Amino acid sequence: MHGWVITACVLLALAAYIVWLASAPEISPLVDEEVKAKLLESVPEHGPDGNDVEVFTGFDPMLRAIEKDVAGAQSYVHLMFFKYEDDPVGRALADLLATKVSHGVEVRLMIDSAVNMGRRKLYSDMRERGIQVREFSRLHIPFLRKTDNYRNHRKIVVVDGKVAYVGGMNIAERYGKGLEWGCWRDTQIRIQGPAALDCELAFAMDWSREDAPGTVPELASSKYYPPVQASGSVDVEMLCSGPFGEGPVIMHRICRMLDSARDYAWLESPYLIPTKEIMASVCNAARRGVDVRIIIPPRGDRGVLTPLATKAHVQAFLDAGVKVATYNSGYMHSKTIVSDDRYVTVGSTNIDVRSYILDLEINAFMDDEPLALHMKQIFLQYESESTYIDPKAWPKRSFAEKAAEAFAKLFSFEL
Repeated sequence: MHGWVITACVLLALAAYIVWLASAPEISPLVDEEVKAKLLESVPEHGPDGNDVEVFTGFDPMLRAIEKDVAGAQSYVHLMFFKYEDDPVGRALADLLATKVSHGVEVRLMIDSAVNMGRRKLYSDMRERGIQVREFSRLHIPFLRKTDNYRNHRKIVVVDGKVAYVGGMNIAERYGKGLEWGCWRDTQIRIQGPAALDCELAFAMDWSREDAPGTVPELASSKYYPPVQASGSVDVEMLCSGPFGEGPVIMHRICRMLDSARDYAWLESPYLIPTKEIMASVCNAARRGVDVRIIIPPRGDRGVLTPLATKAHVQAFLDAGVKVATYNSGYMHSKTIVSDDRYVTVGSTNIDVRSYILDLEINAFMDDEPLALHMKQIFLQYESESTYIDPKAWPKRSFAEKAAEAFAKLFSFEL
């Protein structure tokens, strides 16, 4: 009996700890107001218009484009990735970055500390070759600080303040090769124009958080924010969100996008574990007659609970009239929304609680008909490789399946 009491107490303590760790954060500043003001002073005034946007749905073409832009860099290259893996792809890009350093170009790389703990040798090698590498929010084992649960999920590349990349792709060989059971489907955009300055500011904010307290921010200089001429006609609004500084602004902006949809809203996401706000906006759009479609992967990439938690939420979407499909050709990692032949968002934000509340994210919100029509065609291509879930068959899943999904749903706030 004594053993059962101890076990029960341990489980209760663990449950309380998890609830505390994953509960909604109290928003705290990313950097102090003085640092923020110094960074903002360096950015020239510009509007959202005048951008050229190129869409990549394959990793290899995207990587070739990054390599070309990096090869042509004159002043600096800034990179931020949730994961930068120690494999042939990561090593080859590191070689190119080190070559640029030898030619006098400043190169900075920021990676998330938690998911890259096993790659310290690679980062040490990069530092020895002159690449400045910083880890965002080093962990405090055994996770005694709640902030250790807030990870930097952003993916940003900025070259000379004129060209920037954002989206869902990290630096890893599997993004090009795919998985054993299919391709890796993702979306990244290349922005040339004034919005590149906003991407650089986002990088600078995160980089400056790791500066020594009381020092002048390293990236508070006009050299990192050169005047940028218009390169196209796309309006681009860059938004950052997270528990440090911005709060859940991307979630709120996506809700506005869905709430204003009149004809259709089509979404792609690797996860479907929404906040109550996103759930309400998606379902309300479908109930008022908007054609709402969501494509998700048939399997997960991070453990057993995440795909089960995704399935646990499907029924509520189907009940509202949302069409949910699973992508048959591989793993759907893309994070996009297109609506009404006009509005598009692409970024690092998944349809899950972690992305909306606990992680640092970045998304581009774009208003442009040709771009929206292009994204619409991409969605239709993915749809042709997908199977829609049958609303009549879905409730007939076995009791064991539903029980496992209900259990996983208990941890939705943390997955």
